[in-house]
Formats: sequence, C-alpha cells, structure tokens
Amino acid sequence: MSTTTARAPLATLPPVPRVETPFRRFVSEFAASRLALFGLVVFGIIVLVAVFASWLAPQNPYDLAQLDIMDGRLEPGSVGGSGITHWLGTDDQGRDMLSGIMYGLRISLIVGAGSAIIACLVGASLGMLAAYAGGRTDGLIMRLVDLQLSFPAILAALMILAFLGKGIFNVVIALVVVEWAYYARTVRGSALVERRREYIEAAQCLALPTRRIIFRHLLPNCLPPLIVVGTMQVARAIALEATLSFLGLGVPITEPSLGLLIANGYEYMLSGKYWISFYPGIALLVTIVSINLVGDQLRDVLNPRLKK
Repeated sequence: MSTTTARAPLATLPPVPRVETPFRRFVSEFAASRLALFGLVVFGIIVLVAVFASWLAPQNPYDLAQLDIMDGRLEPGSVGGSGITHWLGTDDQGRDMLSGIMYGLRISLIVGAGSAIIACLVGASLGMLAAYAGGRTDGLIMRLVDLQLSFPAILAALMILAFLGKGIFNVVIALVVVEWAYYARTVRGSALVERRREYIEAAQCLALPTRRIIFRHLLPNCLPPLIVVGTMQVARAIALEATLSFLGLGVPITEPSLGLLIANGYEYMLSGKYWISFYPGIALLVTIVSINLVGDQLRDVLNPRLKK
C-alpha cells in the first residue's frame, strides 16, 4: 500500500464540532444587534478619549495659567493668542472647548462609574441579606428601599449636596444614596427566586457558612439582572451629575464636567454663541445614548423571557 493511499482516510474525517460555551453564546447573541455593537464601539472610544485626555487635548482646561481671558468666546476654528487652534471654540473664560469636553468626559465617567460600583456593592449586599434572612430584616430593609424610592432622585441629591457642599467625592456620595435602592430591589427579587432552588437547600444541609452560601452560591446566579441595572444606572448617574453641575451644586468650577460646561454657555445661547453649550451637550448625549444601547441589548440577552 502506498503512502498516498494510507493517508487518504485521514482527509475524510469529519471536522471536530465547535464547543459552544456560555461566553461564546453571549457574545454571538450580543453581536446580533448592530446598534448595540455601534454603541459599544462609541462608548469604547469615549473611554479612551477620557483616559488619554492629558495627551490628546491641546490644552489643560484645569490649569488657570494656560487660560487667557482675551481668548474668551472665540468661534470654532479660531486661533487663540497662544497659537492653539480652537476647533470647537472657547468659552467665556478662554477655555478650549475640545479640551474641556475631553477632561469633562473623564469627570463624568469617574463619577458615573464610581457611584454605580459603590451603590451596587451597598445595594446588592442589603438585597441579598433581605432575601436570605427574611422576616423583620427583610421588612426593615425593604421599607428603607420604599422610602428611598419615594423621593425624586434629583431632589434627594440636591438636599444632600446642599448639606455637604460641592466636590467630586460629595457628588459620588449623593449619587450612591439615591441609587443603592434600585440594586437592592433587583437583587432581592432575583435572590428570592434562587433561594428556593435545590442547590441552596443542599448547601444549607452541608452546614456551609451563611456568608459562603450568599456570596459563593446565591450572588453569582443573581448577576445577570444586576449587570443590566448597573449599566443603566451608570448612564443615569452621568445624567444626574450633569444636572447637579448645571444647577451649580456639582463639581467645582476649577474641574468642570460636561454639565458645568453646558451651564457656562447657557446665558450666551440667545446671543449666537451656541458652541459653548452645544458641543458639551452633544458629547453628553452621545455618551448616555451609547451606554443605553449597550444596556438594552444586555437586558435582551441576559433575560430569557425577552428572547424571541
């Protein structure tokens, strides 16, 4: 028998089937929406611009020594006294709008993501405790949740900041206070369903510690709705921070966020100097919409009831 004849049967072997893991299934289902992919790409670009703003921005808008009041309210495309071309114009303080938007995105993302993570930790822990303990503990925690959700978020945040004062850290605290209840209610609802599963009963029969049952067995199965709520709350936190800064109770004027940049140009809107508020508003809108597009697709993928 020749070598060619001996190797011939190997070429006819069927290909090895590709194993579909849960992660691959999640990626394929998420990629089925072009809008979600577009939102993810746009949000990724926004994050990169915010992270590398120090290298990309033509001016440091936080450095008062680089600002020239004579360059105030220049039109888009104008060249300032320092030789910098202000492609999006300048505000009333001579701050380059393109640089201000890049640095403002950094503040907005830090505040939004930071407050969402802290609120998630607090709310998820209380929600898990309420679902697992039950009884008076559940009743007390859920009454606090109902009380928190009964107040408008913007009103509660304004009251907190009126007491604490301006500052990024204070804004984060205010947003955590108004956001944790959403996580607690979401986690509690999922945990009540998972608590009746057989694996929880088996863990209890094995006399495993309560902390291990909650964080090693119960919490991982409650992550899908938590991820969806967390994504939506990041966009909501960014919008709330912009609203607070627009009203003058957010970040200090020396570290302007997108909301403060919009507020700086509000009084000039009717005088034709639209760019001071218009371009930061567009950046804020694109950021929130991109996050919401990703969050909507995550909700459809991670919630089996919504699958068509």
